[in-house]
Amino acid sequence: MAEPSWQELLRLRLIERDAKESSFSSVIEQYRRLAQQTKLLKERNATLLRAVNSVKSSPTSSTTTTAVASEENPIRAAYLASLESQISSLRDELATVYKTQGQNAQRLLAMNETLREKEELARIDAESLRKAKDELAILKRKVDQHAELMQEKDRTVQILHDEISTLQLELGQIEERNQNLQKDNAKLLQRWLDAKQAEANKMNEANAFYEDMRSRHQTNSKNGTNGSDTSPLSSGKGELRTNHQETGTPDGTLSPTLMNVNLTPNG
Repeated sequence: MAEPSWQELLRLRLIERDAKESSFSSVIEQYRRLAQQTKLLKERNATLLRAVNSVKSSPTSSTTTTAVASEENPIRAAYLASLESQISSLRDELATVYKTQGQNAQRLLAMNETLREKEELARIDAESLRKAKDELAILKRKVDQHAELMQEKDRTVQILHDEISTLQLELGQIEERNQNLQKDNAKLLQRWLDAKQAEANKMNEANAFYEDMRSRHQTNSKNGTNGSDTSPLSSGKGELRTNHQETGTPDGTLSPTLMNVNLTPNG
């Protein structure tokens, strides 16, 4: 969300002010040092002036040499005192500087050590990040491969479901056809059995008739008469021969017309 225009303007003005103030920070520091030095010089001059005034206010009864010596001694003493105070101040300042420098050196060593540790940690983190990125890329490829594989399996499963549905439909049709065929076969078998039973009954009747005719023929042969006999036995014998020709063969077996049996299922 964008900031309002007046807030952005105020922020820019504050940035400009900070930049202007920080541009003169070195000059301000130099003026501060110059002011401290000026203060020390003013104090030293004040000390010298007090020494001079004390010499001027001393009695004039002494000689010129004594006066000069007495005038030079307080001035020199004041000057030496000022120098000693400056030396002491400079020594204190130098000690403070040395102390600060030692502290800064210790801090610099500690910061260098910390920096080295941070760089080592950063290197380890960068290496871990690189490995994590490589593993992430590998896992993404595997996920994509698995997704493609799952899609392919889904398509295969769908095809198999369709094939199973088709096969189940075909199986139902085949089972229904098999049931119809079993019913038809049962009917055909029953018809075939009925036809065979009828043929067997016909064969039994033919065999019975043949046996009856054969027995009658044998009886007539034993009780036969001459050729001029016109009794019913003769007519019966002729009928017997006729029937024998129609139903039998000269060797006494059944005629092919009686042995020809239709063995088809339809009878």
